[in-house]
Amino acid sequence: MAVWRNLSLLLSSLLSLSCSVSPPAGVKPVDHFTVDRYLGTWYEIARLDHTFERGLSHVTARYVLRPNGSLKVINRGYSAAKQRWQQNIGKAHFIGSPHTASLKVSFFGPFYGGYHVIALDKDYRYALVAGPSHDYLWLLSRTPTLEEQARQALLQTARTFYFPVDDLIWVKQDMPPPST
Repeated sequence: MAVWRNLSLLLSSLLSLSCSVSPPAGVKPVDHFTVDRYLGTWYEIARLDHTFERGLSHVTARYVLRPNGSLKVINRGYSAAKQRWQQNIGKAHFIGSPHTASLKVSFFGPFYGGYHVIALDKDYRYALVAGPSHDYLWLLSRTPTLEEQARQALLQTARTFYFPVDDLIWVKQDMPPPST
């Protein structure tokens, strides 16, 4: 019974994500975006809770440019409950211009969700990413830790856009991800 309930929750989450790739109302993605500078590994510093990352620590996302201009997305995280690393590989496509940090991402076939960089350090050292609603938010960094000043700046931006920053989960990042 629990398996069916979990499957039902997963499917309803996927369907809700697939219905919207636009940013939340009032949230504007970064302009003058350079995808080549965004490529590589990002560490998840904090996130709002959702089923597809629940219980994971040491989460990273790696972005690789494909020949057709889309991105390969490799998400990894450690599940303490299962005592193993988990990995999901997806694809991302720009919704419009590749100079606007607004993409649609899929890890599950035809189901896409919005991925919008809404704040980005000028040197591409840290970023604030929103999904298709105010229920999805990530603070990312090129390193496993984020300077307090940068963290506070990202949190202030998130508050400005009415994200529930008090509900953020601060991701444990004290061990290296497995080699690829």
